[in-house]
Amino acid sequence: MNARSKPAPHGWLLLDKPRGLGSTQAVGLVKRVLRQGGYAKTKVGHGGTLDPLAEGVLPIALGEATKLAGRMLDASKIYDFTIRFGEQTDTLDTEGEVVATSNHMPSVGDIAAALSAFTGPIRQAPPAYSAIKIDGKRAYDRARACEEVEMKLRDTTIHALDILEGAAEAVTLRAHVSKGTYIRSLARDIALALGSRGHVTYLRRIKAGPFTQEQAISLDSAEEVAKGAPLEHLLLPLEAGLDDIPVLHLDPDSAQAVRQGRVLSELPQPDGLHMAKLGQVPVALMELEGGSAKVVRGFNLPDVAE
Repeated sequence: MNARSKPAPHGWLLLDKPRGLGSTQAVGLVKRVLRQGGYAKTKVGHGGTLDPLAEGVLPIALGEATKLAGRMLDASKIYDFTIRFGEQTDTLDTEGEVVATSNHMPSVGDIAAALSAFTGPIRQAPPAYSAIKIDGKRAYDRARACEEVEMKLRDTTIHALDILEGAAEAVTLRAHVSKGTYIRSLARDIALALGSRGHVTYLRRIKAGPFTQEQAISLDSAEEVAKGAPLEHLLLPLEAGLDDIPVLHLDPDSAQAVRQGRVLSELPQPDGLHMAKLGQVPVALMELEGGSAKVVRGFNLPDVAE
């Protein structure tokens, strides 16, 4: 590390991603901001893709928090989205070409009555314009090449689905969904169930796992870090992504054992996943069973803040 470099940060930067920016682009932007801000080379990843046409909460993992990005991908999400009835596009959003039309405009009452069929475990076909790989090639690449794309049905769960606002030819819904749910497919299927056609005109993620839009920062705030503004007040701690996991407090000896990958025994805590900490410093994510705790994921963090 350059003597003048700031230490690599560890934690979560929650971006309020604007429309038009891809998730990979957002990661690249954060890497640039950290580099220009004088930070040592830092591993950066995101905790759940957002389409370029979508906006809202995009968790960006820095440093050791990238070890938890997979858990964030598995977390449930909440979206607000608008379905415009009358036209279905090939991309199922405003970017595509119209492929089907309908003159039927369902009433808000009809929409409300139909939503129960889309709540709970469902099966859906992902959009042809998606990043799913088919025989090693992205579905959207095949679709853009005018290849026939057959998307297999996938199991997913809609925890809650509510109407926020209804207007002529459109409705805005809020959906709390499990991982792997495609909102564009959900909108398509709701429209079809109502005897119409539809596509998404607005999509915003308002919650990703434990992270909410109230915690998210603008790109302008992130850009200030490149100009020398402190990162600390924007950064959430590594363990912020694990607020539903109980803490296992360690003493220095047991912390050293955990860092060596050893099993802790004769613990009184209940079975399940725990965040092992020495004081305020995360040491490891551990799975406890029958009084014994094994390391699931270790963290290389200093005992004392630099």
